[in-house]
Amino acid sequence: MRSQRKRRMMNQINVVPYIDVMLVLLVIFMVTAPLTNPGVVELPQVGQALKQPSAPPLVLSVKANKTLWLDGKEMPRDELLFAIRTALEKDPQRSVVIAGDKNVKYDDVIGVMDLLKQNKVEKVGLLLKPAGG
Repeated sequence: MRSQRKRRMMNQINVVPYIDVMLVLLVIFMVTAPLTNPGVVELPQVGQALKQPSAPPLVLSVKANKTLWLDGKEMPRDELLFAIRTALEKDPQRSVVIAGDKNVKYDDVIGVMDLLKQNKVEKVGLLLKPAGG
């Protein structure tokens, strides 16, 4: 005679195959992700090159002894501001770059930038020498 066993319903799901599939997918994504290059941007081309500013910027140098030079000429602050305003009235698109000596304190260079900003000079930048040059 056969023994009659009652069959019970299986109420547990075997998740091991699902974990295996997820690990395989994870490995596939980890291998293929570095191969794609999402940083490449195809830029449109224009018929003409953009027009560069015609006048070079005014170079304001702050020397190690805190003297101010504009385009190779030493000037006191008042004459300097007048010369910059005059040059900017002729060409408002012209910018001013500050070339600070490496021995000048950061505070002195920022003070000159602040002086220019207070006198409504909007295009002010810093002139730097590239490393190794």
